[in-house]
Amino acid sequence: MSVAGQEVIVAGELSLPQLRRLCGNQEARIVLDPACRAGIRASAQLVARATAGDEPVYGVNTGFGKLATQRIARDDLALLQLKLLRSHAVGVGEPLPARVVRLVLLLKAASLARGFSGVREEVVDGLLALYNAGITPVIPCQGSVGASGDLAPLAHLSLPLIGEGEVFFEGECLPAARALERAGLRPLQLSAKEGLALINGTQVSTALAIDALLGVDKLFEAAVITGALTLDAARGSDAPFDSRIHAVRGQPGQIECATAYRALLVGSEIRRSHLEGDDRVQDPYCLRCQPQVMGACLDQMRHAAQVLMREANAVTDNPLVFAAGGDLVSGGNFHAEPVALAADALAVAIAEIGAISERRVAMLVDTVVSRLPPFLTPEPGLNSGFMIVHVTAASLASENKSLAHPASVDSLPTSANQEDHVSMATFAARRLQAMLRNTGHIVAIELLAAAQGIEFLRPLKSAPALERVLRLVRSVSPAMMADRSLARDMQAVHHLVAAGDIGHATEQQVPELHALRLA
Repeated sequence: MSVAGQEVIVAGELSLPQLRRLCGNQEARIVLDPACRAGIRASAQLVARATAGDEPVYGVNTGFGKLATQRIARDDLALLQLKLLRSHAVGVGEPLPARVVRLVLLLKAASLARGFSGVREEVVDGLLALYNAGITPVIPCQGSVGASGDLAPLAHLSLPLIGEGEVFFEGECLPAARALERAGLRPLQLSAKEGLALINGTQVSTALAIDALLGVDKLFEAAVITGALTLDAARGSDAPFDSRIHAVRGQPGQIECATAYRALLVGSEIRRSHLEGDDRVQDPYCLRCQPQVMGACLDQMRHAAQVLMREANAVTDNPLVFAAGGDLVSGGNFHAEPVALAADALAVAIAEIGAISERRVAMLVDTVVSRLPPFLTPEPGLNSGFMIVHVTAASLASENKSLAHPASVDSLPTSANQEDHVSMATFAARRLQAMLRNTGHIVAIELLAAAQGIEFLRPLKSAPALERVLRLVRSVSPAMMADRSLARDMQAVHHLVAAGDIGHATEQQVPELHALRLA
């Protein structure tokens, strides 16, 4: 919901469309729904009462992890939280992208605003102030095992609240204290449990996975369109997209993908030209089984989206504060296994989108199968055509297969075996961007190859929707009738894929594609 140019955040009710709007606008400003504040105050009051008592409460008046049996003097409770942030900010590697860090700020603020974390309103407001001021904490990308939450990266996120650590602000990397001063903000003084609430949680791994989720549906849509174009370039059959075939199997993603393929191919002169007299009985799997493969990927993407949006709205720190019953209860919501498994599912889907796309490129350059000139060049031998372009696609597909190995099946005990099973969710999510880039390049290569294949079938035209895509491709890459380097062409078409321009080119003519979008 947007009010007076600000996006209103309702804790527990974030949606994927709202996150897409915010992630696509680095100037966006957010405000917390006032209805959330009573719950925040109530949980903070319960923590304040607990600090006045003598009962041990984990992370409030005890040490952390294996040191939970160590009692902390009442006069040191605020110092305990300060030391926690400092000691846990030990990440390494390149900084996370600004768009991801801003999403982490948003998710952490929304989680704490649920009113089960025992922090004061000032903590939530401090996170929102960093977001709205455009102050982006420097978070090294490595160092989290996804339990007890994203400790190291969230510590780096939180240090600027107290005027420590580094941030990006107004185009510079600055000490946080200087950036706060420039922005007119004051450092926060932490109270009991607040440091723990800030660094316990799955917001970094969740933000990384959602960041990939926001890109995967553009890639998916481009891959479906490209697959349809390749089918026409290879003079394949649309009979395998018959709705009856998919109805009797009943897989929803498969049914919807088949519908989209049929709609994309409506009106193709190329298809009409070989309805009779074609001696081929069946097409290769990379053409014939597109709805089955892409539909299965779509179903996995949708499941991942459901899991990740639940996590985006979740309370994942420890202990949790239930003000209504007066209880502080230790648990394990910080364990990011749901995120890890969802990210692994996305990784496999992304790898499969690239794998079947690479197989279609291989099919197009193979004159025996495609019945197009060898390597899609009119003078093979003198020209190599798309020979090595396919090699590039194969290398990227192979890379994806290694990256798709499930991260969640690994676990290394930490904290002197107190934290003896971890999720590895942060790496599971972080590697998705590399896979998206790889598969985006594979699809771009297939687009170029399919467009080249169509050149040999002229003057026949493909379907009107696909001809729009061809014109878009040709606006950045002319047909290649003699060898030249296609490196820049590949980059230009990859940009079209990643930006969602391939899908936009057909959205008015093929509304069936809209059903494939996640948000």
